[in-house]
Parts: sequence; structure tokens; C-alpha cells
Amino acid sequence: MATCALVGASPEFNAEDFKARYDAGMFEFVIAVDAGFAYLEELDVKPDMAVGDFDSLGYQPKCRRVSRFPVKKDKSDMELALEKAVAWDYDDLVVYAALGGRLDHTVANLQLFAKFSEQDYYVTAVGVDSALRLLTGPDVLDLPVMESGTVSVFSANDRARGVIETGMLYSLDDEDLSNRTSRGVSNELIGRPARIAVEEGTLYVFYPLP
Repeated sequence: MATCALVGASPEFNAEDFKARYDAGMFEFVIAVDAGFAYLEELDVKPDMAVGDFDSLGYQPKCRRVSRFPVKKDKSDMELALEKAVAWDYDDLVVYAALGGRLDHTVANLQLFAKFSEQDYYVTAVGVDSALRLLTGPDVLDLPVMESGTVSVFSANDRARGVIETGMLYSLDDEDLSNRTSRGVSNELIGRPARIAVEEGTLYVFYPLP
């Protein structure tokens, strides 16, 4: 898999997690999304590409590749950046500073993540103390073993079928989840290997960072 990191403009940027993975060479390509460029400047990281209208950034960034779009457009800067990432053949998309801040932006990003997951890309959004992984069936996600922590699983579709949760305080055994219920919120890690699986549909899996 080829991994691309995208850094957005949300005020909740996990700089520590990004820098640790960046320094470990886990990202083959880095895209700054509008004001995400400023976050990378603070870390002295030069992105491979900057994408956006740069209204939030407030200036034209100096970058090896700059893809500038008009302010009046039909797609968000994040959507345009995700399209650039997959056009460059990256299939593992790790997104920072895309959760938190403005709720409408967060909802828009959640919708985009589901869309790209359903196109067979691996999408993970990293928050301050937790992460979100999109899981489109048939697929399985094994979480790192942790003594405690909250895991929430929601359907991105009208119905996700064959949902399984094991190794946590509460179990699901081949059940359906809809996007019109709170069922799936606040499961608990208990120091055992935890697994989430789905046969059909797309899940939002929120889990704590180790």
C-alpha cells in the first residue's frame, strides 16, 4: 500500500502523532490542504503538494506543487485534495485536522471519507486523542490491544449488514446497524484483542490512539 498524509485546517491537529509517523518514514506523500500548510510550516515539514483556494491560509504557499482553486467552487478543499491523492495512486489515506472545529466541515469530511472508502481506499482520520477508520465490507479491523478506551461504531449507510464486534465489553454477533440509531456508541476495550467486521455497507469506527 502507498500512504499519503493529508493535513487539513481544523483546530484539532495532532502534531505529535503526525511528526512521529513522518519522522518514521510512514508517509510517502504529504498534501497540505489550505491552512494545513501553516501547521506543517510550524513543524518545519515541507509538503509534496498544497491544495486549496487558500482563503483560510491567507497567502499563496511556496511548495513544490501547488494546485490552487477558486473560492467559489462545488467541492471543498478536502475533497479536491483527496482526489489529488488518489490520482497519484495513493490508496492509504491518513487525514489530519479534519475532525473537530466547525461541525459542518466535520460532517462534510465524514461523508467524503465514506465515499472514498467505498471506492476501495483505506481512510483513517487522526484526531487529538482518537482516530476514525472507515470500514467498507466485506472487511475486518483489528485494534491494538489496550487496557481501556472507548470504541464507537456507526453505520454510514441506511443499513450495514453482518456487523461483528468481539474482544470488548459488549459484543455484536452478525447484526445489522442503521444510520438512524445510537446503537454502537461507547463500547469499551478490556485489554483483549478487539475486532470489528462488516459484511456489507460502511462503518465509522472511532477508537482511542494507543
